Amino acid sequence: MLKSREGQKVPNVTFPIRVDGEWQKISSDALFKGKTVVLFALPGAFTPTCSSTHLPRFNELASVFKANGVDSVICLSVNDPFVMETWKTEQNAENIDFLPDGNGEFTEAMGLLVDKSEIGLGKRSWRYSMLVKDGLIEKMFIEPEEPGDPFKVSDADTMLAYINPKASPPPRVTFFSKPGCPHCARARKMLVEKGLCFEEIELGRHGVSVSSLQAVTGRGATPQVYIDGQHIGGADELAIWLAK
Repeated sequence: MLKSREGQKVPNVTFPIRVDGEWQKISSDALFKGKTVVLFALPGAFTPTCSSTHLPRFNELASVFKANGVDSVICLSVNDPFVMETWKTEQNAENIDFLPDGNGEFTEAMGLLVDKSEIGLGKRSWRYSMLVKDGLIEKMFIEPEEPGDPFKVSDADTMLAYINPKASPPPRVTFFSKPGCPHCARARKMLVEKGLCFEEIELGRHGVSVSSLQAVTGRGATPQVYIDGQHIGGADELAIWLAK
């Protein structure tokens, strides 16, 4: 039975981590003492739900969390530091602090270390999120104990709604680009200048082709920008939308 630890202190653990290619150690106190922290934990780096939904949305909303009094947003997984560092780079998740609980000590002390040996993953963290203030756990969202990998309550939007129900999340932006495209560079620059987080899907990577672009957008030119599911168009159309 997975139990909430609301009202309790976070476990006192020392984490071996890598910083600029060097081994260092960081304690629970250094991470949580005197700070307001959102931590979300997940079964594993590079796994499907973690990579497609859980981590990306926290990365998108990190600035909103910080505008609402959160000092840091931490992603924890029972993975080694090398895997977590590579995953962070792969996901372009610069707004998130990655915390490798390689030995599972923190997760075990939280009572959330589960055995996934049946599918070859060994001991892993159950999926959850929590709000920690000065080392004290104020709120936890723990996924229900169901078969598979449930993802119903530990998402970024649920946590944001708890912290501030009136907070306005930024729009979800996706744009298709291709290497060397000057119009793509202009679109990217405009989004960055507006402080908008975005998902960039580059033609030629991960099997995405011009045919893929035409199938999704009906157009073969890049960039093609979507905002909250609405097809905006290319760089010129994006400039008009952003000027509204």
